[in-house]
Amino acid sequence: MEEGLSFAVVRDALSLQRTDIRTVSSLTLAFLGDAVYSLIVRSAVAGEKNRSPKEFHRRTAELVNAKAQAKAAERLSSLLTEEEADVYRRGRNANPSTTAKHASVGEYRKATGVEALVGYLYLTDQTARLMELMRVCMGDVEENG
Repeated sequence: MEEGLSFAVVRDALSLQRTDIRTVSSLTLAFLGDAVYSLIVRSAVAGEKNRSPKEFHRRTAELVNAKAQAKAAERLSSLLTEEEADVYRRGRNANPSTTAKHASVGEYRKATGVEALVGYLYLTDQTARLMELMRVCMGDVEENG
């Protein structure tokens, strides 16, 4: 297992029960995936260069929003395994009780699918695969950083 913050480390440190991933709802995966996605993007942005807190927030907000995640979904589509595509579809087709302020319903649903996939990869300790896909999701970090 890779060193660093993974769900296995968190689960063991907090003595959390093991859960069958098949029993975790898509919206729960998306809830957790949203936080993991944001943490990874924030880490990348913080590693680019020193900025003011306002600039860190602005740069992160450019990458962590429904429109950006919908674009990421399009970049990921041909790279997903059958299992990953299924998790994405279930997340995309879930019925959240909220919607995004600055995105269409379609963009919000795609973003929820991406977040569900990120949550799934995190909970199943597929850290290397998660980072591989996150590099694709954040493709424009290097281009626009």
